Amino acid sequence: MNGVRRIVTGHRGDGLAIITSDRVFEPLPIPSGDAAFAKLWVTQTSPADNRDERDGAGLASGLTCADGSVLRVVDLLPGKVSPMHKTNSVDYGIVLWGEMEMRLDSGEATRLKAGDIVVQRGTNHAWANVGSTPARMAFVLIDALPLGDGSGVTP
Repeated sequence: MNGVRRIVTGHRGDGLAIITSDRVFEPLPIPSGDAAFAKLWVTQTSPADNRDERDGAGLASGLTCADGSVLRVVDLLPGKVSPMHKTNSVDYGIVLWGEMEMRLDSGEATRLKAGDIVVQRGTNHAWANVGSTPARMAFVLIDALPLGDGSGVTP
């Protein structure tokens, strides 16, 4: 699988826009070997501070970042399935290539192809690569309030 090119913009002293970084990130395999992750950017606050000159890829985070956001690319090998999981975040998932299936704990599932976008709202889900080639998705995870009992229904 190919690396992911990330371009970051900023400002010169006179306020005009410039490119501050242009680099390729190689997704790193997770311990199971079924997938590879590349963390491209993290914001540690919301709203984000565009005056912060640090490279967001180097900022600490888990899958999500409390009070912030995480941009990550995930490569999944053919026939592989992620564990069922959920996070306290709103996630924007964009299929870049390949065929994926989103599986929910209710048993509901839907197939996704390149260009499809999923908005995950703290739901319990898994990803399955249902194609014959590796699949790549980009995810933006934005911190959200916890659902409480997990029902998604506010008392």
